[in-house]
Amino acid sequence: MLFNSIGFLLFLPLVFGVYWRLSRKALSIQNAFLLAASYFFYACWDWRFLFLLLFSTVLDYYTGLRMHQARTQQAKSFWFWLSIGVNISFLGAFKYYDFFATSFQALMGQLGLEVDVVTLSLVLPVGISFYTFHGLSYVIDIYKNRIEPERNPITYALFVTYFPLLVAGPIERATHLLPQIKVKRQFSYPLAVEGVQQIVWGLFKKVVVADNCAFFVDEIFKNSGSLSAWELLGGMFLFSFQIYGDFSGYSDIALGTSKLFGIQLLKNFNFPYFATDIADFWRKWHISLSSWFRDYVYIPLGGSQGTRMQQLRNVMVIFLLSGFWHGANWTFIVWGLLHAFLFIPLLLMQRNRNSVHQTGYRWSDGFRMLTTFVLVSIAWVFFRADSLTEAVQYLTQMTHLFPFDVDFFFKNAKYTLLTGITVLALVYLLVQEGYWVFKKQSQPVFSPRWTLWVIVMLFAMGTYRNQMSFIYFQF
Repeated sequence: MLFNSIGFLLFLPLVFGVYWRLSRKALSIQNAFLLAASYFFYACWDWRFLFLLLFSTVLDYYTGLRMHQARTQQAKSFWFWLSIGVNISFLGAFKYYDFFATSFQALMGQLGLEVDVVTLSLVLPVGISFYTFHGLSYVIDIYKNRIEPERNPITYALFVTYFPLLVAGPIERATHLLPQIKVKRQFSYPLAVEGVQQIVWGLFKKVVVADNCAFFVDEIFKNSGSLSAWELLGGMFLFSFQIYGDFSGYSDIALGTSKLFGIQLLKNFNFPYFATDIADFWRKWHISLSSWFRDYVYIPLGGSQGTRMQQLRNVMVIFLLSGFWHGANWTFIVWGLLHAFLFIPLLLMQRNRNSVHQTGYRWSDGFRMLTTFVLVSIAWVFFRADSLTEAVQYLTQMTHLFPFDVDFFFKNAKYTLLTGITVLALVYLLVQEGYWVFKKQSQPVFSPRWTLWVIVMLFAMGTYRNQMSFIYFQF
């Protein structure tokens, strides 16, 4: 069930109405209903994977209790590593096994050895990377004595499967979400209005920005060998806006939907294309994932402490894991490495935290923002390409700047119209977000008039005929 589908348009008001009707009942009944709605939401993708989701939930719930009850560190470690091992094994089998098997086969082939490997060709369960990381953070926090286990199975199951965040995040923490689930929630009209406005903005970014960009991006990457450097350059930048509009749009819809139920989710984006360097970009892009790796991998490895070589190792590990988390393909690994190589000079010059203390923007920051955006866009080519060869060829062809040719965008009336719509959408997005950034607003500020205007643009400029899934659903 897509957020931008008729099904969700019917599902959400129904769940919203029943949920608040049940607010007069016990909290356990309200939570049980929300849990049932979340399972139904997930089953709409593929009901068979409900069993995997249920198994993962029961595993982490049970091992969390057993760790807390353990009388020795050895017993506690046993239950901890059981949970970690099983979770990673499931994630590895569904997402990474075939990649390792075929990569090994290719490597042996390069050495002149023919090796037959068995591949599983399993369908990737939607959201598995997200709900697995929810569970991992929970058991790690219990193991580190940061939290006590949740004893109510419905409360814990809702933490894992809460439908606004289930399939594409944000990646929540038990310390943030569980306390909200465990207390009685009162309907807040201002919060609900804010939620609706955030949903509208998320839909704008998805169906007006991302999906219009996707029309051109798909064609350009598919036919990159026959297009000019300027057309490829346009495709590269359009994909930057496509993936931002797609993923941040999903996050806005998720956060807005959750506000309708009186629950605040973690912020996942903070205007990343206005970042002044790569370190700043990663403090603004997919915040819940980058902070997860920071807290559960980077800091335990030593973080920015230790020798220079240890610091560099820690950075490389984090960015490699980030690339690998996104998918089982060398393109994602190279994408992560590129960001590591862009981050390392800032670390060596001790400038990786400059933007943390920045209180305002100067005109010179505009050049730094543009440079960061271009570098991020170049890396996105590897993220979007099907293979390393395709990505390298794409970037190589971009260097042939003459002659100037952008006929692809105007080859017929349909393309010309969509080009105009896409350009207008991007200009509005940048102007609106730029206004919020330079007004030093940490999140969008909405008004009734603004909401009405965006709704008009949704109907006038949105793409609806071919409903497009969200990019991050594949992760």
